[in-house]
Amino acid sequence: MSWGTELWDQFDNIEKHTQWGIEFLEKFAKFVKERLEVEQNYAKQLRNLVKKYNPKRSARDEEPRFTSCHSFFIILDELNDYAGQRELVAEEMGHRVFGEAMRYAQELKSERKAHLQEGRKAQQHLDACWKQMDNSKKKFERECREAEKAQQNYEKLDNEVAATKADVEKAKQQLHLRTHMADESKNEYAAQLQNFNTEQQRHFYMAMPQIFKQLQEMDERRTIKLSEFYKGFATAEKVVIPIISKCLDGMINAARAVDECKDSQIVVEAFKSGFEPPGDFPFEDFSQHIYRTVSEGAISNTPKQDIGGKIDPKLTVSKAKGKLWLFGKKPKGPAMEDFSHLPPEQRRKRLQQRIEELSKELQKQSDQRDALNKMKDVYEKNPQMGDPGSLQPKIRETSSNMERLQMEIHKNEAWLSEVERKLSSRRHSSEVNHLGRESPEGSYTEDTNQEHRSQQPVLEPHSDFYDDFEDDDPLPAIGHCKAVYPFDGQNEGTLAMKEGEVLYILEEDKGDGWTRARNQSGEEGYVPTSYVDITLEKNSKGS
Repeated sequence: MSWGTELWDQFDNIEKHTQWGIEFLEKFAKFVKERLEVEQNYAKQLRNLVKKYNPKRSARDEEPRFTSCHSFFIILDELNDYAGQRELVAEEMGHRVFGEAMRYAQELKSERKAHLQEGRKAQQHLDACWKQMDNSKKKFERECREAEKAQQNYEKLDNEVAATKADVEKAKQQLHLRTHMADESKNEYAAQLQNFNTEQQRHFYMAMPQIFKQLQEMDERRTIKLSEFYKGFATAEKVVIPIISKCLDGMINAARAVDECKDSQIVVEAFKSGFEPPGDFPFEDFSQHIYRTVSEGAISNTPKQDIGGKIDPKLTVSKAKGKLWLFGKKPKGPAMEDFSHLPPEQRRKRLQQRIEELSKELQKQSDQRDALNKMKDVYEKNPQMGDPGSLQPKIRETSSNMERLQMEIHKNEAWLSEVERKLSSRRHSSEVNHLGRESPEGSYTEDTNQEHRSQQPVLEPHSDFYDDFEDDDPLPAIGHCKAVYPFDGQNEGTLAMKEGEVLYILEEDKGDGWTRARNQSGEEGYVPTSYVDITLEKNSKGS
């Protein structure tokens, strides 16, 4: 159906309808703008949320790599990608829908304005033709009335007896003049009428239908364009659905990757000390303490008594205080370069980590040295490219760094070998320990002679027994040792020593990793066997 034939007389309504169509297009564009602002704000809030819960790269690398933490970081990364897709949706809507809609609305406004101006111009031309025709019609009507009056006047004078011949002749001439003017007005009116009818037909059957057709095509194009905008509005969302699905699949896969067993193993690896659990506490028979004897070279858990038979409270089970780090307070001390302040298992891991870092740095320095040597060869073959001597200081610096790193690696490998040897020896060592002695794991162990001693007959107290406790002579030294590493000796029964300090050996290691020694000040206690370099001498004596 054509507006030109069906709506030939609805110019004003067509004008209103086309104006409504453009306003509706602008309304849709405004809706799209608010929609993309929602997407932008949503994406911004998602990114802020990810940034809030996603730690910085350095802190993230230091966190324990639990599968649950790793999966959460993957979910944050996928959510960040999801936010990027929301931003892409907003960008596509803004560029392909909102921007195009606003631009097309401006084009429609200009086109509509031109068509309406053309229609108004045609209407004005038709109005002008009608006005000319109406004026000629009124003139013809006026001239006809004047001619009729002249006819009546002539007939009146011609019938009067008293009228002179001159008056009759004058009236006759006036009649001929008015009749001629009426004929001319008639011809002009007829011409103007014919011209108006022609223009009116052209206006309603050619000019205005053409204008209406153009407005109809414009409005139909607007409708088609709106359909395309609706499609683009949905397509902007649809094209990102596969990527969004991948993001969601990544989150699901991250959830499936959570492994509770692996996380438990990571906890073990992160906090395992390498110590052995403490042994059973020995039974201390206070009723037979006066009958027991102390074997030479062995440690007794029997509390030292004075002559009055009272037990020294300082030498009872208070020795158990602080002996186990997991259930007591871990000894505090400065961080050592060799990580000796850490438990064995943690020390081994830290040393392995440091060796890996040093190896990476060594490889980096090696690659840099190779690159400098190649550049030097190029400069030597092509002096115009550069001075080979200018690279020599950098090469020497790189070589020096490599030597330093190699020394560090060797030193840490030696410490690592020592730790692994100690851990291996602990795993395969005998569980036989001595009463009252602390093992390296901070536990009390049983004395192999305990059962034998418990089966010995109970001796009656005599004066020589008390003389042994009152004898203050130091035990004879069976050798000496030099401290290779410092030891703080914070636990009761241990002896602190400094690196390089010389001590006297009073008892050899019984298999538990501890050696009884005395320092130059006369203080006695136990030191880690692996921390000292021991030399046994048959005739060596303590000072």
